[in-house]
Amino acid sequence: MREAGRIVAEVLELLKKKARVGLTTGELDAMAESAIREKGALPAFKGYRGFPASICASVNCEVVHGIPGGRVLKSGDLLSVDVGVFWQDFAGDAAVTICIGECSEDAVRLVKKTEESLEAAINVIEPGVRVSDISRAIESVARKANYGLVETYTGHGIGAKMHEPPQVPNVAPKHIWTKSPGLPEGATIAIEPMLTEGTSDVEVLEDGWTVVTADRKPAAHIEHTVAVGEHGAVLLTVL
Repeated sequence: MREAGRIVAEVLELLKKKARVGLTTGELDAMAESAIREKGALPAFKGYRGFPASICASVNCEVVHGIPGGRVLKSGDLLSVDVGVFWQDFAGDAAVTICIGECSEDAVRLVKKTEESLEAAINVIEPGVRVSDISRAIESVARKANYGLVETYTGHGIGAKMHEPPQVPNVAPKHIWTKSPGLPEGATIAIEPMLTEGTSDVEVLEDGWTVVTADRKPAAHIEHTVAVGEHGAVLLTVL
């Protein structure tokens, strides 16, 4: 899983360098698939339940699962890119949100607070941590910054499959705090806060995949694959 995660991190670094005004999301997808296969890995998303591409590329009000294609990136766009791979039968999964060209202060702040919410979640991880503790850490940062949090889609366990138990929500109602499962040392999860400038409500477009905010306000999505280590979190999707 370290190797799968390293490949994901390398591909995301490539896409962060290449994403620019005038490029299409389909061109980024082609770059990503080529890089994944050159490293001896397989794109985990391509063909998953019929998904047609190797990455998810979600722009502005698109939260997750955007299908890459002919959309041309413009200055001021927020581009959320999600990459998943399989390497020797183990999965890695991570996402970043990239500011294209000159982004507004509001857009930059949204990305920053999404990153901070993920950092807060990572910082509470230790053997025995409850999933609700991770969710509460995300929620605390987002609520203090007055952002919406997508509840319909969650983080997840990950290992030999891309999606495994448990679900890792971005919110934690008080009534579940002590009922949430604890994570043992060695557990591996994908944590992925999705913050919005407006409502937490989302809709799925007619393509059956692309998730957008109901009020069409911008969203950001940041994700890491993380292991529960003896002394805290071990980030797997890093270089």
